[in-house]
Amino acid sequence: MPSTTARAGAAKEFAVHVRSLFLRRSLLAATLSAAVAAPAFADESATDLSGVVVTATRTAQTQDQTLAAITVIDRAEIERLQPSSLPDLLRGTPGMALSNNGGPGKSTSMFLRGAESDHVLVLVDGIKLGSATAGSTSIQDIPVEQIERIEIVRGPFSSLYGSEAIGGVIQIFTRRPEGSFVPSFSVGAGSYGRFTGSAGVAGRGKNGWYSLEASHDQTRGINACRVGAAAAFAGCFVDQPDKDGYRNNALSLQGGYRFNEAWDADARVFRAEGHNEYDGSVNNSSDTVSQIAGGRLRYRPGKDLGFTLSLGQSADLATNYYNNAYSSRFDTHRELGSLQADIGAGGGLYSLGYDWQHDKVDSNTDFERNRRVNRGLFGQWQQSFGAHSLQASVRRDEDSQFGGKNTGSVLWGWDFTKALRLTASYGTAFKTPTFNELYYPGYGNPGLKPESSRSVELGLRGTHDWGHWSLNAYQNRIDHLIAYDASIGLPGNVDRARIRGAELSADTELAGWIVRGSATWLDPRNDGASSSHGNILPRRARQSGRIDLDRRFGAFSAGGSWYVAGRRYDDLANRHPLGGYATTDLRVAYAFAQDWKLQLAVNNVFDKRYETAWYYNQPGRNTMLTLRYQPAR
Repeated sequence: MPSTTARAGAAKEFAVHVRSLFLRRSLLAATLSAAVAAPAFADESATDLSGVVVTATRTAQTQDQTLAAITVIDRAEIERLQPSSLPDLLRGTPGMALSNNGGPGKSTSMFLRGAESDHVLVLVDGIKLGSATAGSTSIQDIPVEQIERIEIVRGPFSSLYGSEAIGGVIQIFTRRPEGSFVPSFSVGAGSYGRFTGSAGVAGRGKNGWYSLEASHDQTRGINACRVGAAAAFAGCFVDQPDKDGYRNNALSLQGGYRFNEAWDADARVFRAEGHNEYDGSVNNSSDTVSQIAGGRLRYRPGKDLGFTLSLGQSADLATNYYNNAYSSRFDTHRELGSLQADIGAGGGLYSLGYDWQHDKVDSNTDFERNRRVNRGLFGQWQQSFGAHSLQASVRRDEDSQFGGKNTGSVLWGWDFTKALRLTASYGTAFKTPTFNELYYPGYGNPGLKPESSRSVELGLRGTHDWGHWSLNAYQNRIDHLIAYDASIGLPGNVDRARIRGAELSADTELAGWIVRGSATWLDPRNDGASSSHGNILPRRARQSGRIDLDRRFGAFSAGGSWYVAGRRYDDLANRHPLGGYATTDLRVAYAFAQDWKLQLAVNNVFDKRYETAWYYNQPGRNTMLTLRYQPAR
């Protein structure tokens, strides 16, 4: 079941479906026992489940109220973990696997719950971001210094968001003010000629708030593609043994104002500009832009009635070069609008909404059609009945290219003790074909229909004085997957997949150490009628896991992360294995003054050689030293 792609190429790459990474059950059981065992020694829960989240329902609720499987990463955790990039931050979160084409800034694909890389919806401050030609989102271009919080909701959510939300939804929130006037500053240097810098200012008054943040990141990089790729006809298909650098400049500006008790508004702009060098025979460098702009107006005349109007636009721009000579351009411009009403009645919450999306492709490639419009109408009901909770939603999408699509979901929760909740859910979802799949000259098929899925899930979670844990098991059947159809010589809706999986996560505080762990078991199978029937889907390991440990010692803090991923394959035929691996990252920090901190991160401490995509290199041992100024919250 090949995926779409070729963001930077002259010809569309439908071939490899990027799949996840996972590890041996015995290792995971042993390592995760540190996170779930010994509650008698825990001082308090390491995770605050009272924080407000919005992605799982499109309404505000606390994390412990959610019925969906959700992971939240806040700013404090980002600074504690010291990730070098957004992909490094996401790596090893429950259900998540990543495939990277050669180091910092290189094309990175996400696979959430074993679904395709274009089966996850990415929002930045509520605005959809991504490429309408490739179908992917350039997460490697979103700097972690710009991020305040991330909400990862796993499972089918097309009934709330429309296309792409087969594996789940990831929403990224940019930096927000924590006080009346909060400046921030950081500068860092590290291996591979890396230099980073950021500066920002934010503030909050009686009725208004604002935030401005700028960041810079550059590196000489590593040789992205392993020598020998040309002879093996693999990876980048060429031998270009050089350093492949990366540069990123980003700016975010946002603010809001409350006019009175009923009316408030906010607006935001985010733009990240990147320059990326890589190995290739058609293109070997690109200039990219990821951008959003939008505003929101809210009217709440009473506690049981609220209206939200959101307008925005996003852009995913890529200009490609070969040996510094212009070769191609693929730009997505997206306009979006949404109107949502939330009504409290009978102890429940009812939401009705209308979404509008217009996609336009600008390219030197002459697509048969370069624009389309989607309109979506949805409704949701949330209600609690004593110890039971229910969330049900339905949606109808009308697309100017393929027509209509209905989706729905039901989630149920039962608090059968004060500490334990049982959850169950069923949902359907879909993914609209990309412009490359539909209209790429000589390769597209305008007759393609959406890919669709149906998923069931059962979960159990516990919240205790010592910490929190959750276990979720699911099955997802994906139909009408787009793959090459030899009978017509074009892509067609001819493939299927059956994905079964389980996710375990836990956190606690043990003898002063904050301990977080997660493990994923996955059985992602090709379920189509092709010769690859029954094979493991490419680049998806069947087991993976991560452990994070952190502790403060007065002005000092120290921590480490261990990530493990099992053996997987790079191709549909399962002929090219990618070995399992484990990496260890260590970090220390010293708060030498009230608002100043010095941080040191050593990643891949044991210099492990591994690949997440065949013939693409990954960084060896590397270090990063950062000086950070942030007034104490």
